[in-house]
Amino acid sequence: MGVPAVTLSLARRAAHFPDRTAVVDISEARLYAPAETIDEDRVTYEGLSTIATRTAERLSTRGVVPGDTVCLVTRNRVASLALFFACRRLGATFAPISHLLTPASVDRPLGVLEPALVVGEAAQRDLLRSIPFDRLVTLEELTETERDSVDLESGRPNANPLLALHGESGRPVAGYSADAIERNCATAVVAWGLAANDTVPLTMPLSTAGGLVRVALSTLYVGGTLLLDRAFDPGDAAAAMAAEDATFLAGRETAIRDIAAETEFADAAASLERVVCEGAVADDIVAPYRECDVSVARAYGRLECPTALSQGFDGDRDGSSDEEPSVGRPVPDCRVRLVDEAGEVLEDVAVGRLQLSGSVVADGHVTVAGTDDENWDEPAGLERAADDAADDRGRFVDGWFDTGERFRRDEDGHYYPR
Repeated sequence: MGVPAVTLSLARRAAHFPDRTAVVDISEARLYAPAETIDEDRVTYEGLSTIATRTAERLSTRGVVPGDTVCLVTRNRVASLALFFACRRLGATFAPISHLLTPASVDRPLGVLEPALVVGEAAQRDLLRSIPFDRLVTLEELTETERDSVDLESGRPNANPLLALHGESGRPVAGYSADAIERNCATAVVAWGLAANDTVPLTMPLSTAGGLVRVALSTLYVGGTLLLDRAFDPGDAAAAMAAEDATFLAGRETAIRDIAAETEFADAAASLERVVCEGAVADDIVAPYRECDVSVARAYGRLECPTALSQGFDGDRDGSSDEEPSVGRPVPDCRVRLVDEAGEVLEDVAVGRLQLSGSVVADGHVTVAGTDDENWDEPAGLERAADDAADDRGRFVDGWFDTGERFRRDEDGHYYPR
């Protein structure tokens, strides 16, 4: 089943509901603020669109043109979202770089992406100093840049990806077209019922596929409200969820578990309707949510596909048991199959390597050689560093992304990690 095609236009949403809150920045204003301290800063859709426009004009002043790549090194900020939409309006590629990388590894994605401009958070000065790049500006310097008068088109079409995301060690780098991003956002509407009245805390970095695509952009896509914290803290998250009547939560096992352990959890869960957990988390992790009558679904995604598999809500346990939790079935617009060691497709009940295809999957891996179709995947014989192994298990082969991971499929089409 396909999903509805609705363009990811921030300007369009600002025109429809200008005063609706897009983001509540719950970041602590003081560096060493006590736990569970919240300093609210609300940004409307019109306000976020205005920031994106001004950012695009400043990027233009800095020489960014369609086809260029803009890298951002920061923690979670409203500026990250504004830069994404600014790049979309300029026809540039937005590439968030994780602040969790080290001075030794931060140049790995930068070497692949060859950015026209790197924007950094001043607080990450140690990381920024290690970047051997002369076109680097801080967020503050970008804000002080004069704005160029430029004709901003909504998502200028070009052959370059709109978004480039890197693996945990800095590689590989996956490139997403604007259409792939929009299809992922629309999938959240169909798979989880994400809607305009949802309020959603962000528990993952905006430099990840889960944080940026699955949660942040999908929330903005439907006109919902995003609760954004500079860095995830379970106490702050629980307090914000209670104060803002959060309805939807998506995150990794650690975040889901830690929020449930907070003293304010009962208040945080009072308005919560749905929780999506990344991976085959054990029943005891999600039990506190079910005890509060919150519907829970497990899901599976990757750098190259933010969401590939998901359980349903409404008590659909997808054949899961305490011993072997399922991560569900393929989401809309994602084709899934299992293959054996020889690459032969396995039918019915089977155990094999998981392969993904469809419009929600990244267009390919970006390489130094370029991002055109023939150079998206890594050239044959390219040697990998030992610490690339965990991030580089998968490859794009013959129109499919081979994850390199083994799954079991049962008679009802549910998938179980092995």
